[in-house]
Amino acid sequence: MIKREIQTTIQKKLFKGKLVIITGARQVGKTTLIKMISENYPEENLYLNCDEPDIRLMLTEPTSTKLKDIVGQKKLVLIDEAQRVKNIGITLKLFIDQLPQTQVIATGSSALELSNEINEPLTGRKYDFTLFPFSMKELSDEHGWIEENRLLNERIVFGMYPEITLKPAERKLLLQNLASSYLFKDVLSYQNIRRPEILEKLLIAIASQIGNEVSYNELSNTLDIDKETVAKYIDLLEKAFVIFRLPPYSRNIRSEISKKRKIYFCDTGIRNALISNFNQMEFRSDAGALWENFLISERFKLYANKGESVRSFFWRTLQQQEIDYVEEREGILYAFEFKWSKPKKVMFPKTFLSAYPGSKMEVINRENYFSFVGIKKSRSM
Repeated sequence: MIKREIQTTIQKKLFKGKLVIITGARQVGKTTLIKMISENYPEENLYLNCDEPDIRLMLTEPTSTKLKDIVGQKKLVLIDEAQRVKNIGITLKLFIDQLPQTQVIATGSSALELSNEINEPLTGRKYDFTLFPFSMKELSDEHGWIEENRLLNERIVFGMYPEITLKPAERKLLLQNLASSYLFKDVLSYQNIRRPEILEKLLIAIASQIGNEVSYNELSNTLDIDKETVAKYIDLLEKAFVIFRLPPYSRNIRSEISKKRKIYFCDTGIRNALISNFNQMEFRSDAGALWENFLISERFKLYANKGESVRSFFWRTLQQQEIDYVEEREGILYAFEFKWSKPKKVMFPKTFLSAYPGSKMEVINRENYFSFVGIKKSRSM
């Protein structure tokens, strides 16, 4: 079983008087993760699966006495798919107030409903974590960096959902199933979205624009829906961990673009399934954009698994000068250009260099991407 990097991060936060919330897309391994954590407390954990109707009923508006009866002497309570329980925020607050020695870990496949339920009653009383599909670091720790580097092309094209990675012979069918209504089930059921075909068309339109700035007006015209609906659907898809947005970086320099966003997929395999393109990288016209998406999503996984956050952007001017990815850490800007085909030389824009002196700059390609995604090459097997 492949150990998840985030497990160590979560375990450091246990038994500190706060709830632990783990959200993530369907099929990324949340249930497996909490069961791995529970192995440290073999006789002292209680697993409650809220897919079961009787469990949902048990946790719906219970009294403190009933909660104590449910938990008994258990130290660790695992509530899986917690968003299925009505008023789960109040129930979780009762756990913290009435059973302070008990650690509760709650999972949810969607930040849509769970966040709405728990944010107000649990403000300042929880640790939030997001679980993504496997990362290159996790797979390299398991298989060695040499083996994973050999499989780099496959990881980019088919993504790294656990089932896709562990069942390569079935990966196309599994990905197509994931990229259908299953992955978006939470989005479709939330607020009674009545036109699922628009959601699919929107995703395909976004998939064709990775690496480029996305205009909500253009998407609105393409799909023949209003801009507010486009914005709403994109927000819902982001909260369901299908896509994420990257804003432009600006310190109010007049020539910098400050309105448009770039949109990437949390998993490149899902993106490729949406457009039905599983060609290898050497046969793709979108290889550069796909490499960019892959690396940025790996960077996001790296920070999420450490329990860290960083401000991330892209940079572009009205004169079409651009930088693929920019991080701001401790007041210093780190600028990255991503190149699938190794160029002889890459020049960073002079406008950026003069506007932000002291910035660090690096070109990431297939030969040096390891440290960018957290891999230590000494960990070969």
